Amino acid sequence: KLSKESVDYMDKNNPIAGPKDPYTLRLNKLFAKHKSQDGLNLNYKVYKVSDINAFACADGSVRVFSSLMDIMTDDELLAVIGHEIGHVKNEDTKDAMKSAYLKAAAMDAASSASNAVATLSESQVGKMANAFLDASHSKKQENQADDYSYDFMKSNNYNVVGAYTAFKKLALLSEGGSAQSKFQKMFNSHPDSNKRAEAIKKKAQKDGLWKDPGIVSLP
Repeated sequence: KLSKESVDYMDKNNPIAGPKDPYTLRLNKLFAKHKSQDGLNLNYKVYKVSDINAFACADGSVRVFSSLMDIMTDDELLAVIGHEIGHVKNEDTKDAMKSAYLKAAAMDAASSASNAVATLSESQVGKMANAFLDASHSKKQENQADDYSYDFMKSNNYNVVGAYTAFKKLALLSEGGSAQSKFQKMFNSHPDSNKRAEAIKKKAQKDGLWKDPGIVSLP
């Protein structure tokens, strides 16, 4: 319920690509068959914004930012969104939303023990949505979502090397100058992207699915 409130708020306050927009058409082409994934009912939309990001919520809402789509190939996007679905499946997004709710409602854990959800004002919903977006998952949660993404790619016969090159691109972005400072800040809490890329490479080599992509660069 809280996730849906947050996503409704974010949908209202971000420019969404329309049904015939090339971004929407591309996302639908990639993910049409994954609207029901691993017991989850998912819905996808594109935010036409300059931030490079993607997120998924516990209600099954997946939001992809157009600037991320600009720098990622189809295989890389599949890997990134697979990772976000992993956070939903592992209930990391549920934990993050609960924490964001407590912050927004200015409640402590004890007063929320009843599991009764207070009605939030629009400004509180906005605070909750922003707190959720700013929330960082633990290193363990990130690694588990990486594993989920790899298995998602492998089981659907997608190119798992896309997960490797996606992390390499994220590493290049986080090393950037002032233009990437916002992105850098966003990824400070994430495990090192190069290390995560190497973990994917080892898995792919073990499974006989590794193909050297050569030097990875940003478009």
